[in-house]
Amino acid sequence: MSKGFTADDVGAQTGRRILVTGANAGLGFEVTRVLAARGAHVVLACRDADKAEAAMDRIRADVPAAELSFQPLDLADLDQIREAAEAVLAGPRIDVLVNNAGVMIPPKTLTKQGFELQFGVNHLGTFAFTGLVHRHIDDRIVITGSIAHKGGEIDFSDLSASRSYHNWQRYQASKLANLLHMFELDRRLGAAGRSTQAIGCHPGVALTELTRHLPLPLRTMTPLAAPFFNSAAQGAWPTLQAATGAHVQGGDYLGPQGLGEITGRSGPARATRTARDPKLAKELWARSVELTGVDPGI
Repeated sequence: MSKGFTADDVGAQTGRRILVTGANAGLGFEVTRVLAARGAHVVLACRDADKAEAAMDRIRADVPAAELSFQPLDLADLDQIREAAEAVLAGPRIDVLVNNAGVMIPPKTLTKQGFELQFGVNHLGTFAFTGLVHRHIDDRIVITGSIAHKGGEIDFSDLSASRSYHNWQRYQASKLANLLHMFELDRRLGAAGRSTQAIGCHPGVALTELTRHLPLPLRTMTPLAAPFFNSAAQGAWPTLQAATGAHVQGGDYLGPQGLGEITGRSGPARATRTARDPKLAKELWARSVELTGVDPGI
C-alpha cells in the first residue's frame, strides 16, 4: 500500500499554467505556494485584488522566481464570472483548473442573482465558471468536495432557502453538489472524447479561515484541537495530488488516509452512493444550466 501523497511528491511543474480559485488564503494559498515553488505559472483567481497581491508577495518572499498572476473572480456573481471567463479564454491555455474557492456555514446570505450563498458559490459559481472555460483546459479540472457531503441532501424545491435555512445542512448539500458535478463532468468529458479529466478531492478537517463562522465556543476551542486536525498545508495535499499526481485518473476522488478521512497523507477517498448517482447528477446538471444560464455544451 502506498504511503500516501504529500507536497514532497509534487513533481516539477515548469511550463505548466494552473489556475486556482480562492488562492489568496487557506488551502488555495498553500496549493499555490507549492505549485509556484515547483515552477508552475499560477493564476490566482480571487475576489479581492489587495488580498491576492498580498498572497503573491508572501509567496515571492519564499520563492523569488515565482510566476504568479491575478485574475478577478467573484463566484457569487454570475456576471463577474462571465467577465472572468472571457479574460481567461483570451489568454494562454490552462493545464489545470483547481476549483478551490468556497464558503462554509455563513449566516443566511444570497448571491447577487439571489441564490443561497453556499449553493450559489460552492456549486453554481463553480459550475458556471468551469462550464465557460472547460474547453480552454488541457489536462485536469479539480473540484473540491468535503467529507460533509456524506450527510448532504439536495432539496430541488427550495434551492434558494426561501422556506428554511440551516447553515450546516446547506453546506452539506453544496458539497454533495460538488461531487455530483465532478463525476458527471468526467463522464461527459470522456463521452465527448476529451483528454481533459475531472478529479475530486477533499481536505479532511483542516483549520483554515473557513472556520470563521463556527459558533464562538467552537472557535475558542480551535487552537486546542489543532493537533488533531490538518493544518492548511496538510489539507492541501489531496488538492495537490488531484492537480499533479502521476497516477490519478478521471473520476478519482482523493482525501486524507487517516481515521475518518480527517487527517493524514492523501490517497483514495470514499464518496457516497448518492454522490455517484448518475440520475441525480444529470438532474443537478440540468437545473444548474437552467439557473446559471451556462450550458457547458458537453
